[in-house]
Amino acid sequence: MRIDGLVLIDKPLGMTSNAALQKIKKVLHVKKAGHTGSLDPLASGMLPICLGQATKFSEYLLSADKSYQVTAKLGVRTSSGDLEGEVVSNKPVPELTSEMIENCLNQFRGAISQVPSMYSALKHNGLPLYLYARQGIEIPREARAITIYELRVLSVTANQIELFVHCSKGTYIRSLVEDIGEFLGCGAHVTHLRRLSVGAFKLEQMLELAQVAAEKLPYQVLPIQAMLSHLPVVTVSPALVFYLRQGQSVEAFDARHPGLVCLQQTDGVIIGVGEVSEDGRIMPRKILSQLNAEIGSHIDGI
Repeated sequence: MRIDGLVLIDKPLGMTSNAALQKIKKVLHVKKAGHTGSLDPLASGMLPICLGQATKFSEYLLSADKSYQVTAKLGVRTSSGDLEGEVVSNKPVPELTSEMIENCLNQFRGAISQVPSMYSALKHNGLPLYLYARQGIEIPREARAITIYELRVLSVTANQIELFVHCSKGTYIRSLVEDIGEFLGCGAHVTHLRRLSVGAFKLEQMLELAQVAAEKLPYQVLPIQAMLSHLPVVTVSPALVFYLRQGQSVEAFDARHPGLVCLQQTDGVIIGVGEVSEDGRIMPRKILSQLNAEIGSHIDGI
């Protein structure tokens, strides 16, 4: 049975994102699948895995905002910014007050610039930065614009802060923790990281790897519609669907504003994504072949 949809895996500690992906492909017997947004082996939490034609829409999850729970150990800097690296400095931790912590966190809320970590998957000459970092090679990186929508304290001890972070795409949590440590004058590194959400998908929708079983697929795989919930919906007639599948633009009778839209047939079946032009026509952008009816229509989740 062909599967088109999305599985939200709770990636366990110690496993790479690719290993989790390969396990899902093996269990579900799917050839085409991909994850959206890697998690390090030392991190756990939400790893969206797109199956079949859902991979066409992975960019919408890659660009979605995300939230995390992170624990920062103060007073110790490591080469990688987390537990995996070697200790590079030890400094005394100042006596933390609520006012001091709030003043610090205020520096990182809203629109800020961040220099990506050397221990990231960003490419330089075709290779991820972390491969250079493991050889002790430092590659110059430009600061990138990111947004921290929410940054709040969950708990504090003498040398540890647990934080909730809701951030835009492109945010590196280890870099955020290192920058917080620098502002406090003592350094810091990540000791625990868990991704709680990706876009509109929440913690309670995740499945453990052991829960993914082929005989329960309709109740575990989210439909492609769920990946496009942020887009306005435009309904098109069967006659217009024919032309869209041929790569031709059609008149947008039901579209009110220019931009990307989710296209569906009059019976509610998803067609894909189109773009409404200024002159009121729909141009096909990502059009699906016919979906598996059982998997593609089930939207209640897990």
